[in-house]
Amino acid sequence: MRLLTGAIRPYAWGSRTALAELRGEPTPSPHPEAELWFGAHPGDPATAAPENISLLTVIDADPDVQLGAVCVAEFGGRLPFLMKVLAAEEPLSLQAHPSSEQAREGFARENAAGIALNAPERNYRDDSHKPELVVALTEFEALAGFREPAETIELLRLLQVAELDPYLGMIAGEPDSQGLRALFTTWITLPEALLARLVPAVLDGAVAYLGRGETRFAAELKTVLQLGEAYPGDPGVLAALLLNRIHLNPGQGIFMSAGNLHAYLSGSAVEIMANSDNVLRGGLTPKHVDVAELLKVLDFHPVRPEDLAPRVSELGAEQIYETSVPEFRMSRIELDGTGMLRPESISFDMPGPQILVCVQGAIELRSTAETLTVRSGAAVWLADGDPDVVVRASSARAVFFRGIVPVPA
Repeated sequence: MRLLTGAIRPYAWGSRTALAELRGEPTPSPHPEAELWFGAHPGDPATAAPENISLLTVIDADPDVQLGAVCVAEFGGRLPFLMKVLAAEEPLSLQAHPSSEQAREGFARENAAGIALNAPERNYRDDSHKPELVVALTEFEALAGFREPAETIELLRLLQVAELDPYLGMIAGEPDSQGLRALFTTWITLPEALLARLVPAVLDGAVAYLGRGETRFAAELKTVLQLGEAYPGDPGVLAALLLNRIHLNPGQGIFMSAGNLHAYLSGSAVEIMANSDNVLRGGLTPKHVDVAELLKVLDFHPVRPEDLAPRVSELGAEQIYETSVPEFRMSRIELDGTGMLRPESISFDMPGPQILVCVQGAIELRSTAETLTVRSGAAVWLADGDPDVVVRASSARAVFFRGIVPVPA
């Protein structure tokens, strides 16, 4: 087992306090810290002790020992998942991720076109899909999945914005996935002159709605106002009217499958995903937006917020977030150093690679060969070839997340 130091990604939407506090560093940090990567993604692999080399180098040196023969046979010689802690102080871009087939085709097409992997107009930086599971550490806000059309029709009517009438008729006349596709496509391709009139009218309607003390869609319209202030004239502000507004309490999660349009708004969370960096953006960003490619990827079938919540099963102290993804499985474990309220320790013997990310307190890992302490904001790599471990709380309360590859032994 190896202690891991995560790689900080300093995106502008990040927090100057959340990740620094997690790691026990001074706050505020010199710049916004958005994501803390624990994995072997070539873009920013974690650093592995004691040599202080990248986890990618460790795995490449002996994939069979590090990943296990079954994982290598299934996914090749790379770790198939990436774990992150993310801290959003401001909204992320509106985005979706491709399916496996779309990623393979798009990656090959852009390679053939000679588009550099680091080019800003590049859509596919690898050939993998990117399903992702997010579990909240704090209260966490998001937009995710197209809302049921009947509810969106009600929202647009309650806004009482005359400029919306043609678009309201578009979805009211076809209240299904085709109507959602038509309306979203129309909005995201509107000329700037039309956006310059429609977006302010919608924002004025939202202010008036909230001023009347209406509550039915208060959270949705407060979000629209927030986005309109941050991204004036952006079609993503209109797209937000079509999406589910989701609130997560700590420990609750949402799962984003291929084609799901979403934007994380605020809060801290642990995220696990297939080891990919493929993102198709739809707005709320100064970065490249490829509308035609996004429309190929998007799934316009409406979903309810509860449909996005993974089923949670319990195995002792372990809360397992169930998904159908073969690349990863993530669980949350809370231990009690006193042993009075919760178990003091837990043992792991599942084969394959594992990453344990400590998010509160400290944990101690013991095997037949060694003992290792992992504090909040750090992680540990457990190779397939490592001995089984017992994990104990080294503080009154210790919380960590476990990422594994759920392949059979």
